[in-house]
Amino acid sequence: MTVAVLALQGAFIEHEQILSRLGVHCVELRKSEDLNQPYDGLILPGGESTVQGKLLKELGMFDRLKKQINEGLPVLGTCAGMILLAKETENDDRSYFQSLPVVVKRNAYGRQLGSFYTKGEVKGIGTVPMTFIRAPYVSRVGKDVEILSKVEEHIVAVQYRNQLAFSFHPELDEDLSIHRFFLQMLKNS
Repeated sequence: MTVAVLALQGAFIEHEQILSRLGVHCVELRKSEDLNQPYDGLILPGGESTVQGKLLKELGMFDRLKKQINEGLPVLGTCAGMILLAKETENDDRSYFQSLPVVVKRNAYGRQLGSFYTKGEVKGIGTVPMTFIRAPYVSRVGKDVEILSKVEEHIVAVQYRNQLAFSFHPELDEDLSIHRFFLQMLKNS
């Protein structure tokens, strides 16, 4: 099994380290030629969604990745990755892959000072640590979107077909259960 990690900006190295701990081979996606490698799943890391979205387009990666996601490639989006997947952004006119039928609110908890850590229940996984850094949350879900977790009544984790999206950064904590859940999703697809 091989997982591709979008490695343009953000916390991609942390995802790669977790995959390595789980014995999973990963490849970095940095330029359009990297999309020619075989991979079974994709991780869109936390970081700056506007920077990542801009670079995806400038580097000629956007359309191919969007097509792969829409054709069923399993994808895990964390924080900025959730924003990249979202159909719509409530407080920003930019949108990207639009493959996940949700509306997200960017920087929903405020700036860097509004960052926080908690533990919460994720359906199908259990209690996990949750690190929120300038995090979004889901303000509305579309048809067939399963809500996996809420924190303070805000939706922070969802699943839709081949897509998992989390507002927080599971890659920044020692817990491996969210990545294990994603890998099980790959095996089942």
